[in-house]
Amino acid sequence: MSAVTAHTPETGEVLKKASWKLPITFGLATLLLLVMALKAEGDARIRLNSGAQAYRLPDWTVNAPVYLWVFLVLALAATAYSVYANIQHNKTGLELSGRTTALLSLVVGLATVFGFLLFAGAGSSGAITLTAALGSTVAISTPLIFGSLSGVMSEHAGVVNIAIEGDLLVGAFAGILVASYFHSAWLGLLAAPFAGAFLGCLLALISVKYGVDQIITGVVLNVLALGLTSFFSGSLMTGEGQAVFNTNKYTLHPIKIPGLAEIPVIGPALFNQTIIVYVMYVVVVVLTIMLYRSRWGLRMRAVGEHPKAADTVGIKVNRTRARNAILASAIAGFGGAFFTLGSGLAFTENISAGNGYIALAAMILGKWHPLGALAASLMFGFATSVAQMMPNLNGAIPSSLLNMIPYVITIIAVAGFVGKSRPPAAENIPYVK
Repeated sequence: MSAVTAHTPETGEVLKKASWKLPITFGLATLLLLVMALKAEGDARIRLNSGAQAYRLPDWTVNAPVYLWVFLVLALAATAYSVYANIQHNKTGLELSGRTTALLSLVVGLATVFGFLLFAGAGSSGAITLTAALGSTVAISTPLIFGSLSGVMSEHAGVVNIAIEGDLLVGAFAGILVASYFHSAWLGLLAAPFAGAFLGCLLALISVKYGVDQIITGVVLNVLALGLTSFFSGSLMTGEGQAVFNTNKYTLHPIKIPGLAEIPVIGPALFNQTIIVYVMYVVVVVLTIMLYRSRWGLRMRAVGEHPKAADTVGIKVNRTRARNAILASAIAGFGGAFFTLGSGLAFTENISAGNGYIALAAMILGKWHPLGALAASLMFGFATSVAQMMPNLNGAIPSSLLNMIPYVITIIAVAGFVGKSRPPAAENIPYVK
């Protein structure tokens, strides 16, 4: 496939100028790599093993400044090429293809991330533990992935689900409550999606049936979820009842897949996880196929793009929207169980900690596609994992600055790469015959 795609009009109409978001973002990354390459000193040690692996790989020691200069050259080349492509676009109407843009973004992103890791680990007595970082990435990303997939499903049906934060929160609460009461983590896991579906029913009732603005409805439901879980956790999960209704005794344990879990570096991160993570793999694949290769997916996207046309061919628009909003909320509720049942933690007030809003950003960054939402969620999870690893490598970096890293990366990614994404045309527009 060609690196550029022709969009030169034959009628002499004025060409739209190319956006400079991507070159500017690449340029900032290149500047950051230059600063790190100039300041880095010493070797960095990279550890590729996990304690759970039978097959051991030796630590890999590299000269940090040398690799940083290599990463700098790669980022500089990508920046120069994107600038050249923009100049050509303004002259001839030729622009970078989607695949080329994605490849350049991947190169610059990986160069920046690994460059930062090498910079932090240069001259440090600690090791850059990639296997542990990947395992932490999967754990942090799991509720985000469920939340972003929930948003993909509901928004393709024309319903903006701002209440993902509330879905995650009630899923975490219901999961640990039922598990503690019935002494079974599996029953708690079954309760989590029903709790999310309850909020989904309220969303469908208020916004789909009665036509209230979906964004306002979602915000109200988030406040409702926070209030209810805070009240019941305070009344049911404190004092004498704490040992019964809020205990980490009944949690899910990792299920190790023989053979696959022994794959170096990625094996423990992907194939020694709880059932929630394995269900996440299945949901990503099934939703991707069903959304674009099934009658159900076609109907759902039809009511989100052109509900009037869908209605004329016999599709019940509001019923389709309501059902998919409820199902999407159930998926998010299931993901919320990871905060408690999947992590071995007791429930605390506001345990979701804004992950629902990050999931919305991941959905937008992923351009309303399940695989895009997956990639964006993993990006945020990896950034958080790296921030958690930094104190062991370089204690001189302020913790407040490290805690900002995931959110700064999310803002830069959304601002720099979301320019051409388009949401479903009829989202947040009530349908009345």
